[in-house]
Amino acid sequence: MNIAIIGTGNVGGALAFKWAEAGHKIHLGVRDEEDFKGQQLLSIPNILVDTVHGAVEKSEVVLLATPAMAAIQVAKSLGNTTGKVILDAMNIVRGKGPEGYSNTSEAILEHTETNDLAKCFNTTGYNNMIDTKYEDQYLDMFTCGNSEKAKSIARVLSTDAGFGECYDIGGNDKFMLIEQFAWFWINLAMVQGLGREIGFKLLKR
Repeated sequence: MNIAIIGTGNVGGALAFKWAEAGHKIHLGVRDEEDFKGQQLLSIPNILVDTVHGAVEKSEVVLLATPAMAAIQVAKSLGNTTGKVILDAMNIVRGKGPEGYSNTSEAILEHTETNDLAKCFNTTGYNNMIDTKYEDQYLDMFTCGNSEKAKSIARVLSTDAGFGECYDIGGNDKFMLIEQFAWFWINLAMVQGLGREIGFKLLKR
């Protein structure tokens, strides 16, 4: 796949590396092609840099991994997203998000042309994206949204990033729930002091 990544920090950078390693062509969409966070990614085969518009235009899938407060601004900057799949990896933490919205996904949907959006890659830290393996098991990922097309791509890209399973937790009405699940991980890791080297695995009997 051709994948545009908007937000080249920790999460965007980790997934760019893993997806490029899996053979996908990654287009980093940035405001300044000469000076951006994650420039070291360009040393990896299959990773290129472009303007935000250029990256989106060249890609079938767009990952948004910017700070949540910028969700509306970033959505408007994408250009024409008709026919594109958007994966939203952002979370509102401690009320810092797009004004007037309880989650980033609804803000993105209302400011883009596509309805093919899945919330995914938001429920764990970037360290767990770089290394998904805990002893002999692989962490799980979770996704939600009304678009079956977007969730199907999220599941494929979860596998390609090294996650064990990617569980579908429902439609657009679960956007808030999956963001709260992200906050659950943040609370355990940061607030309760367990550290970042923790993750979630769904066990079945």
